[in-house]
Amino acid sequence: MTETAPHPNSGRPDDGAHPDGAPPTTPTLLGQRTPPRHSAPPRRPRPHRVLRVLRVLHGLLRTARPKQWVKNLLVVAAPAAAGQLFTRPALTQLALVFALFTACAAAVYLINDARDADADRAHPTKRHRPVAAGQVPVPVAYGVGGVLAVLALALAGWLTAPLVPALLTAYVGMQLAYCVSLKHVLVVDLVVVTTGFLMRAMVGGLALGIPLSRWFLITTGFGALFMVAAKRYSEAVQMEGTAGATRALLTEYTTGYLRFVWQLAAGVAVLGYCLWALEGGGTHAAPTATGLLPWRQLSVVAFILAVLRYAVFADRGTAGEPEEVVLGDRALAVIALVWLGMYGLAVAHW
Repeated sequence: MTETAPHPNSGRPDDGAHPDGAPPTTPTLLGQRTPPRHSAPPRRPRPHRVLRVLRVLHGLLRTARPKQWVKNLLVVAAPAAAGQLFTRPALTQLALVFALFTACAAAVYLINDARDADADRAHPTKRHRPVAAGQVPVPVAYGVGGVLAVLALALAGWLTAPLVPALLTAYVGMQLAYCVSLKHVLVVDLVVVTTGFLMRAMVGGLALGIPLSRWFLITTGFGALFMVAAKRYSEAVQMEGTAGATRALLTEYTTGYLRFVWQLAAGVAVLGYCLWALEGGGTHAAPTATGLLPWRQLSVVAFILAVLRYAVFADRGTAGEPEEVVLGDRALAVIALVWLGMYGLAVAHW
């Protein structure tokens, strides 16, 4: 009897054949048909997005003008003149006021650059500003500036004396008005910038409840006008012939008029300081104690020398930002330090 081969569909397993007749499934074939599965790596932020954010943050910092923050050190002027600077409550309060004023000033810079972005692109140097160059989008500059101003004023109302937020609000409002229109009004632009310096010098005294004397206000106000007018005069001299394309208001000023303003302001500032020194009238009444030397009177010499040295740069037409002039000239910096030392000794009655 002859054996017959099993039918392929008989259901008998034969040599590894699949029971239903399918071809054998070996590990090799499975590996060829189904590629191995690997777990997907976690998503990471794209490098170019991170760099873009960092670039915008860096642009915002540059727009806030860190070099200009040194101006806000004027908040210590009134407490120093009153001899109430080196106490823990005073230093804490002044550090807070310095930060708040810096935030308000930075907010104004951001909003100003956002508003002037188109005009700055036509300026030979301002076109490199982050907003004008496209590094910081205009809406971002507006938004960050607005938030910064609101937060600074809210914190001032919460943490400082009532007059401080009032002065900061007046400063922000005045500076925004300057950005919109006042910088195009003859003479008023000088007054607004000068008032900004004067507010810096006043806010420290207001924060600590120190009365501000007439000599302090006269010397500080006209000293600020001297530096502001000297800067405008230097701009007019350097941009003569092209001023209309860069700062339209400079075409309405003459160099002779601006020279007259800074000379007049320098004279009044010196006169006010001399009257303070000779009459002994600081932020308080004349002190009863006297030091080893008449430091108050001797400081007049250093003050006048500083004004005369600064006037050299004004006369040359190279008096730019006040902090750059003072820090950039070694002789002027030394004179300023000597004056500060004498002033400090006079206040301390040494």
